[in-house]
Amino acid sequence: MNLVIGSTGMVGTEICRLLTASGRPVKALVRPSSAPAKVENLKRLGATVVEGDLRDPISLNAACDGVQAVISTASSMPFAYMPGVNTPQSTDQDGCLSLIEAARKAGVRQFVYLSFPPMAASFPLQDAKRAVETRLRDSGLMYTILRPTYFTEVWLSPAVGFDYLNSKATVYGTGENAISWISFLDVAQFAVASLGSPATRNVTLELGGPEGLSPRHVIEIFEKIGGEAFEVTQVPVEALQGQLAGATDPMQQSFVALMLGYAGAAAIDMTAALKTFPLKLRTVEVYARSVMA
Repeated sequence: MNLVIGSTGMVGTEICRLLTASGRPVKALVRPSSAPAKVENLKRLGATVVEGDLRDPISLNAACDGVQAVISTASSMPFAYMPGVNTPQSTDQDGCLSLIEAARKAGVRQFVYLSFPPMAASFPLQDAKRAVETRLRDSGLMYTILRPTYFTEVWLSPAVGFDYLNSKATVYGTGENAISWISFLDVAQFAVASLGSPATRNVTLELGGPEGLSPRHVIEIFEKIGGEAFEVTQVPVEALQGQLAGATDPMQQSFVALMLGYAGAAAIDMTAALKTFPLKLRTVEVYARSVMA
């Protein structure tokens, strides 16, 4: 049995779909407050839905019972964030630490944890991720830590200033550094491929897409497909640093720091990872054509 934490999110739902489609049993942990439509979708996929919450250790003990592998994709950021209730500290750190302990007690064989590559700035979400990674390595569990870089479907969307429908884009920093944008669909593939693989026993993998493309190159791709020039707004690194210094809310601190990470990101060499897992990764151009259709 495979337990998926964060099953109603983008990556978690896709992981459940891939597992059930291949005939592997899935427990999908959902919060009592989860959207009913998302819960019903998990049931249609064939997952066994169980209620629980990362902030409720007792529910995690029950969820881990009879489980061989845990895949954790859950995070308070960005859509589930609630000040003082569902935060990087309470969910991404304390909740995931409780999950590791519950998995250890239940005799889980493998723990797959979704994180992201280290960034220079200290901020609540990163601090939580690193604390969980450290505990996982010291837990005695067989672990696989996946660190995907910037999600194509999030960072190249209107939610963070890439408004392709209106031919407008915000870039952070110069916009000239190469980023290995990765589709959440491919992240889910890597997570599922990691299950039971000797190559992912007690390893940490940084993941990116098939090529490094600068934000400005990405804009050129969208302009070519859409046939219209983009209006580009540039946010300098100095402005982001000022925003981070003045931020007091954990959500704002984390989001600005991720923008700073974007401004300084470098391409990820996927040669070794793709030799181990020969997956066909989705390109930015394929994504652009799909959303501009």
